[in-house]
Amino acid sequence: MSADKKWRLVAYDVRDPKRYRKVFKILRGTGHSVQYSIFRCRLDDREAEKLRWRLAKVMDPVDRLLVVDLCPGCASKVISRNHVEGWADEPATHLIFSPKQDQALAASADKATLKRRQVGEIKR
Repeated sequence: MSADKKWRLVAYDVRDPKRYRKVFKILRGTGHSVQYSIFRCRLDDREAEKLRWRLAKVMDPVDRLLVVDLCPGCASKVISRNHVEGWADEPATHLIFSPKQDQALAASADKATLKRRQVGEIKR
């Protein structure tokens, strides 16, 4: 299914601050913010339709939505300054940790828990 996914540029103009926050939260959970009111999302056709449906439930007829599908060639030619890179790359779907990395993560989590206990955030 990930082979069907492609980058989509989603831009919106929402006039009401309350609706704007709802739209922003939906898109923040789906993609990465590129600029104000512009997100990049890696979605297949079904996920894109589901996103449009979710946004249509929140947005008003006076609000605007633009979804641009980017083919792999177009995505590789995107010029970005001071932020998002990797338009041509497919995002990693799995992370593999070695036993040493697992131990390091566990140790750092234990240190963070101990520090929060010292500050009083976690009760014993």
